Amino acid sequence: MAISATHLFLVSFITLSLFLVISKAESESELVADLLALQSESKSGVIHLDDRTVSKFLTSPKTPRPFSFIIFFDATQLHDKSELHLRELRNEFALVASSFITNNNSSNTKLFFCDIEFRESQSSFHLFGVNSLPHIRLVGPTAKSLKDDSEQMDQGDFSRMAESMAEFIESRTKLTVGPIHRPPILSKKQLALIAALLLIWSPFVAKKIFAGQTLLHDPKIWLSGAVFVYFFSVSGAMHNIIRKMPMFLVDRNDPNKLVFFYQGSGMQLGAEGFAVGFLYTIVGLLLAFVTHVLVYVKDATAKRVAMLVAIFVSFWAVKKVIFLDNWKTGYGVHGFWPSSWN
Repeated sequence: MAISATHLFLVSFITLSLFLVISKAESESELVADLLALQSESKSGVIHLDDRTVSKFLTSPKTPRPFSFIIFFDATQLHDKSELHLRELRNEFALVASSFITNNNSSNTKLFFCDIEFRESQSSFHLFGVNSLPHIRLVGPTAKSLKDDSEQMDQGDFSRMAESMAEFIESRTKLTVGPIHRPPILSKKQLALIAALLLIWSPFVAKKIFAGQTLLHDPKIWLSGAVFVYFFSVSGAMHNIIRKMPMFLVDRNDPNKLVFFYQGSGMQLGAEGFAVGFLYTIVGLLLAFVTHVLVYVKDATAKRVAMLVAIFVSFWAVKKVIFLDNWKTGYGVHGFWPSSWN
């Protein structure tokens, strides 16, 4: 009788264990199937999460989960703040997601790309401990605490956009993202249209070129281009483009006041660069006028007056540049007279 009871207990235990294992496997397969369905509904493959789906896929299932999540935290009300680059980063994140799915032949079931919007899912933001944007976080299969056990991407790595996101994923998950498939600048239809227009215009363009009647044959165009290049070079425009510097700032002490000149050598606003570039351009144009135009004037009095005006205006412009440099950096420019004059 004791042997029968032992056998009955073992059979019941094995049956119950198999039932639990099968139930867990079915539950996990259902979650993966739901995620694949949501992924297929998204054009880029990024699954949009909210508080309900975060609970369904992350907090409710027991660890280890059969998948990992890479999550982009977004806030649509902050898309207008250019310094955050949220819209651009969201597009780059979608690019990584679509490239990962394409490179893995749409058979991936281990990593899913998701995004969470602040207004819709404030509880989820609090659950992850997100208090600043941009923010990307990887939730692994064994992560129990979404805040403490998940890994945040360093904000300093966002500068390389999609490539840095792919490197972060590959270094943490040991999965291969593969090459980033960026869409072409022009579609095939647009390229075909441009080619057709070029073929139509080519005879007319060739006729103008041989007749010397194009804009490139006009000296005024070259003169204007040279002045523009000079102004672009001395105004710090390339610095403004690379650093994405604003033209002005709002005064912290008075929100109704705008700051066009920033005192301090650590930053240069676009407006002050253009102001100094304008002063340099005035001097350059006056020098060109004196050396290429004034020499053909026959009236000696007119020459002297024009020369004095050019010298006076150039002296004023250079003095303003020196004053602004001294005000901004604290460095002074001093004149030195010959020692024999002392």
